[in-house]
Amino acid sequence: MAYSFSVNGFADLVRQHQGMVFSLAYHFLQDRSLAEDVTQEVFLQLYRETEPLETEQHVRYWLRKVASHRCIDAARRRKIRPRLGLESIPEPAARDGFHDPMLSETLRKLVATLPETPRMIVVLRYQEDMDPTEIAEAVGMPVATVKSHLHRSLTMLREKMQRLKKETVR
Repeated sequence: MAYSFSVNGFADLVRQHQGMVFSLAYHFLQDRSLAEDVTQEVFLQLYRETEPLETEQHVRYWLRKVASHRCIDAARRRKIRPRLGLESIPEPAARDGFHDPMLSETLRKLVATLPETPRMIVVLRYQEDMDPTEIAEAVGMPVATVKSHLHRSLTMLREKMQRLKKETVR
């Protein structure tokens, strides 16, 4: 059964998925206003979509794919990639056994320094909990390329964290 987009049905679909689309956009773009704009663009495109979306999984896949592409477009268009010096990132206070908001903030800032495509892949993997095959389908690239981006991104993030750790020990 294809999803029909009556006004009430479409509103229900938006209510059901807007949190996921906004979360993806916000975690990628780090800008609430821009994430809201991207979310609106994604749902406008869904409303205009002429191909039938058959299942709930198909709708979720379609939304993630389009949101990923719109986020990358927005980042390139507005050149929002932050340029952070390591000295501007607060010292992480790592303790075992509980959530460390400082470490989370540091990681968020470090992820924001990644180029657009690798950053989107990291967000899809760790924010949306998608596996590399799903990510490859969503961003339209081979699985091996997704895995390479993940490996390189994690290596870069580890190196940056090590540098931060050394600087804070001094």
